[in-house]
Amino acid sequence: MNFMEKLTRIWAKNNSLVCVGLDPDLTKLPKCVRDIKNPIFEFNKAIIDNTCDHVCCYKPQISFYEGQCAEEDLAMTMAYLRSRCPEVPVILDAKRGDIGNTTKMYAVEAFERYGADAVTVNPYMGMDAIKPFLDYADKGVVVLCRTSNAGAKEIQELKLENGMELYKHVASLIAGPWNLHGNNMLVAGATYPEELGEIRKIVGKTPLLVPGIGAQGGDLAGVLKYGLTEEKTGLVINSSRGIIYASSEEDFAQKAGAETIKLKEAINALR
Repeated sequence: MNFMEKLTRIWAKNNSLVCVGLDPDLTKLPKCVRDIKNPIFEFNKAIIDNTCDHVCCYKPQISFYEGQCAEEDLAMTMAYLRSRCPEVPVILDAKRGDIGNTTKMYAVEAFERYGADAVTVNPYMGMDAIKPFLDYADKGVVVLCRTSNAGAKEIQELKLENGMELYKHVASLIAGPWNLHGNNMLVAGATYPEELGEIRKIVGKTPLLVPGIGAQGGDLAGVLKYGLTEEKTGLVINSSRGIIYASSEEDFAQKAGAETIKLKEAINALR
């Protein structure tokens, strides 16, 4: 089963568009896990056990593992996800982008070393930086398009000679000549819902990964208004801090589960 098939099935099975971002910061972990062996993995494991029936994706951000010398915890987390909830796809949020053999190794890292179902990539260097990922036809390639951060407009809203904003040009490439195997997604932030709608017009049913809900204050109603497909799917709506840090006490995992259900129900009420 390829990534897109997996995503479509889990949208239906769990009736959910929620993605949980697994971005563990050792300084923010509850005391009950902080001092045990592999605390990041144990934290993630508990979060997964309490959320897996209510999500359509997980998204570990690789910097939280590499920056804390916790690559072992990431590998353990990825292995646990494959055994605990193999039907739920996992997007490795790495935002890779380079050329030549470097990109080939980045693709090996994401898909072979860690076994991710999809990976985020940066399109700034063009097709050269993306094709080694696209060559894994059964995997997903999630391309940055209109991101949720405030500074994104400095580059992404620049207009080309034909008057089109750069992010729209990227969207047209992602849904067109770059979508060699029908395995592309793109990132469209919840903080710019009307622009997300412009992207939806360009890309049709291509799925959108939507960061910015929760701690970043994204517009959930706007995202659903402008981003849903005719099937009322097409979105992977990510929340990280708002879910995984719902409590700093021993009930952290249960509270994370409750926040996941709360977000799922809020989304479903609007769609």
